[in-house]
Amino acid sequence: MITLGEYIVKTQSEHPSATGELTSLLSSIRRAAKIVNREINRAGLVTDIIGGSNGSENVQGEVQQKLDVFANDKFKAALEARGEVCGIASEEEDYFVCFDSAKRSDAKYVVLMDPLDGSSNIDVNVSVGTIFSIYRRVSEPGTPVVMEDFLQPGVNQVAAGYVVYGSSTMLVYTTGNGVHGFTYDPSLGSFCLSHENIRIPEEGKIYSINEGNYIKFPEGVKKYLKYCQEQDETTKRPYTSRYIGSLVSDFHRNMLKGGIYIYPSGTSAPNGKLRLLYECNPLAFLAEQAGGKASDGFQRIMEIKPTELHQRTPYFVGSTAMVEKAESFMTKFSSPAK
Repeated sequence: MITLGEYIVKTQSEHPSATGELTSLLSSIRRAAKIVNREINRAGLVTDIIGGSNGSENVQGEVQQKLDVFANDKFKAALEARGEVCGIASEEEDYFVCFDSAKRSDAKYVVLMDPLDGSSNIDVNVSVGTIFSIYRRVSEPGTPVVMEDFLQPGVNQVAAGYVVYGSSTMLVYTTGNGVHGFTYDPSLGSFCLSHENIRIPEEGKIYSINEGNYIKFPEGVKKYLKYCQEQDETTKRPYTSRYIGSLVSDFHRNMLKGGIYIYPSGTSAPNGKLRLLYECNPLAFLAEQAGGKASDGFQRIMEIKPTELHQRTPYFVGSTAMVEKAESFMTKFSSPAK
């Protein structure tokens, strides 16, 4: 049985130019994920963690759960503890965080993250997750990080991944050489390789969308949903609707089984709800590395040049054939969000 640490070292040895810094960074994420996993599994017993809101909101105006803040603090501390990361951006932080010691200012990487996606589901024991994205800084090493280090298009990512905390806890990541999944074995205290070289089926039978917002959807999305629901033996429709409401969980299921996840514009968020930098880009990187596709309905997600740290975007991600079919409906019936 190969552990995550062993696998990272093994793959590093296959690249003679590797310095070990990215390996160390991923080890920091692994360590923080173990701590967060422990608290999630104890949440029903720990009154200072469970119980909904901590009484504050994040920069997006969303109510912060107690575990949101806990997870953010643990990942931030783990990443600052080593010298590979000079700054982070998080859903739970209004602005980016600069690790300003002399040692950190020489670091090469910045990390963007959603520390606990789907945290409102904690109280009802529904799967949640962590999403992370890693970039090389563009500013001069030895100086404090600047906004431009974070406002990079997704094509510049050097690594990305997520942790899904569910019936089992899995860490899934890519460094641009395929997608690999590791399941946490609590008896060993280790993430062990369970899904090597994950591939998204070209075609799927699952569509994931909050249909409660149907009346506000763009016409292209409405037409695509009708297509998914129509009877057709040739294309094996109707498809099955599956929506957990936790992005990581919905994405993880569709990546393994085949399907499409959609969060369009035209809901309560005119530009979509999901954040480009620390939700859409990292999952897009994973999807493409697994043979899938990610789009805003009209263009490749990872080619969008961000202009804001917490920028939102419509999102279509999953099996390539399904995303392309949805795009064809968007092109025919809708206009790009402005």
